[in-house]
Amino acid sequence: MPLNIVLIEPEIPNNTGNIGRLALASGSNLHLVKPFGFEITDARLKRAGLDYWQHLNLHYYDNIEDFLSKNKDAEMVFLSSHGIQNHWDIAFQDNMFLVFGKESAGLPKAITENNKDKLFKIPLYSEHVRSLNLANAVSIVVYEGLRSLQ
Repeated sequence: MPLNIVLIEPEIPNNTGNIGRLALASGSNLHLVKPFGFEITDARLKRAGLDYWQHLNLHYYDNIEDFLSKNKDAEMVFLSSHGIQNHWDIAFQDNMFLVFGKESAGLPKAITENNKDKLFKIPLYSEHVRSLNLANAVSIVVYEGLRSLQ
């Protein structure tokens, strides 16, 4: 029952490394969509991913269009602070793609506008917090998905 974690243009190597470790721990696949804000050889990425990186089921894409065309028939949901529905309302399925945007700007507007019915958020209960750290957000959603699929 693997899930697919998708990072659109990740910018922070530590987040991507931690999400890689999470992907392996949760039995999920990791999909990374370029351009990245770092080099895959970045020491911070490797430090956060430790010695797990080589064990990941990892997929790279040249850009968003490449990712979407190669996975056009996949069941996808999109995570954004602009979502109306909460993440616990996702009808999780085996092999579902959980798509997250980059740290500084989230998902591209074209994706959020064209997928409003598949756009979900993690609720925040403080007006002083704009969003969660990407690695934390991915963890919350992945483990909610695993719980739901059990």
